[in-house]
Amino acid sequence: MNNELLAVLEYMERERGIDRETLIKAVEGALLSASKKSVSPAKDVRIEIDRKTCDIRALARLQVVERVVAPYDEITVANAQRIKPAAKPGDFVDMEVTPKNFGRIAAQTAKQAILHKIRQAERDKVYEEYKDRVGDIVSGTVRRFERSDVVLGLDGFAEALLPSKERVPTEEYQVGDKIRALVLSVQSTAAGAEILLTRSHPDFVRRLFELEVSEI
Repeated sequence: MNNELLAVLEYMERERGIDRETLIKAVEGALLSASKKSVSPAKDVRIEIDRKTCDIRALARLQVVERVVAPYDEITVANAQRIKPAAKPGDFVDMEVTPKNFGRIAAQTAKQAILHKIRQAERDKVYEEYKDRVGDIVSGTVRRFERSDVVLGLDGFAEALLPSKERVPTEEYQVGDKIRALVLSVQSTAAGAEILLTRSHPDFVRRLFELEVSEI
């Protein structure tokens, strides 16, 4: 039993709310990409993680032949029948090719894959939360500056950008300042949700009045 991987999966499932099957598939894919060369030169290789024990195996799919021409992708009838007694020429068998040092490679890669999956899940969550909030007023804290643009931290993991052209020219901000702004647009990108804010758009003033003056 791979106790280390099992513990990581259980923790992430419990604390981050990410489905275990989703995590396992992410780890399998990452392991295959990271360890293809060290596992086997065979063309058809896959990684399997036991859903109960989290034991990891690398399997090469080989074609059964009378005479081997491609040693990494073919297997003789006699050798194939040790794996699958009924094997005959033309069949395919799965042969385990898990290397001795695979546990170390697997542990490192699994952690990276899980962290990547968590970041992706968090980015997706931010987009889903803000995609329908264009035109709303949000509050944020100034986290940093990118040239003359301001990056604000919103609720949770969300960050939003207040471009220089959407700022009020006379306003100056410091890291830690709390400000309000209007959500101008929300886009889904490879890097996550891109939330653009404005404090200079006419709708910002209008929405502020709506919030502050009940008669409007």
